[in-house]
Amino acid sequence: MTVAQAVQPKTDFYPTRIDLAIDIRTAVVSILSQTLASSLDLKTQTKQAHWNVKGTDFIQLHELFDEMASELEEFVDMVAERITALGAVAKGTARVAAETSILPEYPLDAVGGKEHLIALADRYAAYGKHLREAIDKTDAAGDADTADLYTEISRAIDKRLWFLEAHLVG
Repeated sequence: MTVAQAVQPKTDFYPTRIDLAIDIRTAVVSILSQTLASSLDLKTQTKQAHWNVKGTDFIQLHELFDEMASELEEFVDMVAERITALGAVAKGTARVAAETSILPEYPLDAVGGKEHLIALADRYAAYGKHLREAIDKTDAAGDADTADLYTEISRAIDKRLWFLEAHLVG
């Protein structure tokens, strides 16, 4: 069994009194599982930038990237807990994240602040797009609570993208 097969939500969920039908929960957990993998991936890619940034803006970017990674850790937890609240298993290992994330691999040769800012801005933009699509999909599936969770995360990610892009102007 591949990691991708292991990430597919099972049709049997743990018992829950949440009044969402199993077909809704199955669809929503599938979307959330993709988000969990991508959130973990974005967090580790942001830490990659934090650990390796060099240049005249080092301390400013080093601290910013660390703050961003900590914020992503909160989102990882929120998404994983929503999966389990819906009665499914949150699959959040590094191997699952690496195989199922929507994000491209981080450029491991990035050194300067601008290289890291561009790499992170590209990934935050892709992640933000994924979140907005997930808002629509989970709302259409009939799970307003998960759509609201996605809205909360989306606002924060758009703000962080703004921070990254502001460094690239000029």
